[in-house]
Amino acid sequence: MFFIVTDGTAMAYIIAMNELELLARLIQCEAGGEGDTGMRAVASVIMNRVRQMQGEYGRYNSVNDVVFAPRQFECATDQPQNLYNMSPEPIHYSIAQWALAGGRLSDTSDALWFFNPYSDTCRPNFPNNNGYFRTRIGNHCFYSPTDSYFLT
Repeated sequence: MFFIVTDGTAMAYIIAMNELELLARLIQCEAGGEGDTGMRAVASVIMNRVRQMQGEYGRYNSVNDVVFAPRQFECATDQPQNLYNMSPEPIHYSIAQWALAGGRLSDTSDALWFFNPYSDTCRPNFPNNNGYFRTRIGNHCFYSPTDSYFLT
């Protein structure tokens, strides 16, 4: 996987990353302050999307496809330099390896979405009523697909 990073000048750098590296960086960027359980929950959602065979995410077959899908992860699509600037630690790689090997948290075993509501409550449906609230882990709310998701 390659992506281009600019340093604010005319210089651009092409960065190559394998799925382990990309997943470790995204885990750190999206959930680095959420502890082991929060990071595992986010990794579970990412891999649930990779493994999903129906609906919108049925089109994506790799970590790269999921991470760089439009309007999904701010760390990747809105500010790509954030992924480049991450410095994953052994815990991020360990959780990425766990997820790539099929590890999932039971609370997020089928969750396809998460977000930080910046409040004490999670809304009951997300996004566009295609997901229902499953659980809250740390600052993130997690959502599993409703039947309407499979029509997307």
